[in-house]
Amino acid sequence: MTNELTIIAAASINNVIGNNNKLIWHIPKDLIRFKELTSNHAVIMGRKTFESLPYPLPNRLNIVVTRNTNYNNDGIIVCKSIEEGLSHCKNDSQPFIIGGGEIYTQTIDIADKIELTRVYKNYDGDAYFPEIPEEKFKLIKEETNEINDDEKLSLIHISEPTRRRGISYAV
Repeated sequence: MTNELTIIAAASINNVIGNNNKLIWHIPKDLIRFKELTSNHAVIMGRKTFESLPYPLPNRLNIVVTRNTNYNNDGIIVCKSIEEGLSHCKNDSQPFIIGGGEIYTQTIDIADKIELTRVYKNYDGDAYFPEIPEEKFKLIKEETNEINDDEKLSLIHISEPTRRRGISYAV
């Protein structure tokens, strides 16, 4: 089975994705989109991202990448590397990378697709989404939505043209 490794993230205009191991914003439409896209797929994340969640994400194979060889938690698979995590996804048509910043940086060059919610505001934070290599990825769809009177966001679908396998998901 060929799988399409997909990064999914929400980032501010200055690429902030979090602060103190927490999301900065609460955007219900984006959370619904995240759940719809990732349900019944593997989600690969770093330890800090996992620890920011109240529990393993339901209806997903939760894979946590950490250097801590003694790390363990119910409902997850613990791996020492991205490669080891991906080895658990061989039968998944679209495994997702869900963060955090270090994991995104390690996978941006091997991903086939990016599902990015861009929040059009600058934020202070300590976790960042990496720059998207424009020579590798091509914008295939963008939908702009208003959050409130002074904020807007875009739901952006980006894929690697050489591996593109169809149309992006409708939102």
